[in-house]
Amino acid sequence: MENKRYLNQELIILNRRDIVKVAIVMGSISDKEIGDKVVDILEKFQIEIELRVISAHRTPYKAIEFAEKAEENGIEVIIALAGKAAHLAGVLAGITTLPVIGVPIKSSTMDGMDSLLSTVQMPKGVPVATVAINGGENAGLLAVQILSLKYPELKEKLKDYKKEMALNVDKMDEEV
Repeated sequence: MENKRYLNQELIILNRRDIVKVAIVMGSISDKEIGDKVVDILEKFQIEIELRVISAHRTPYKAIEFAEKAEENGIEVIIALAGKAAHLAGVLAGITTLPVIGVPIKSSTMDGMDSLLSTVQMPKGVPVATVAINGGENAGLLAVQILSLKYPELKEKLKDYKKEMALNVDKMDEEV
């Protein structure tokens, strides 16, 4: 099966076996460095990725259309990365019933606290699971954990991943 990844209006096709589909939506191309960390985690678990740049403020109608059609397009979890006002995750969560994970991005002001508060302070009825500022890896892992409830093979891969992390810590302990 082919995985189509969209970025800057370019189509990149990756050939590999896909399990499920997660959308990674960045508010700006400047979020790509953190977006790449999400991609790395999801690819490690062989999860199909749709990567987009959609702004809650500069392309609001595109954000609405994306959220409205996400489920019918096979998306199962949305990860939204945004800095400064960081309304992207909240806008998407306000439209879709899919799980939305917000990744606040450290911007030039307030060391990312503005982004964190904009992402985490959602009104009642519109939840956004929020990870740490620039926490791309944890956003990817949280998506895998959510999907593992439906896909048992992911649960096994997560167990192996945690064992690998523990082994790495043991190696570091031996080196000290």
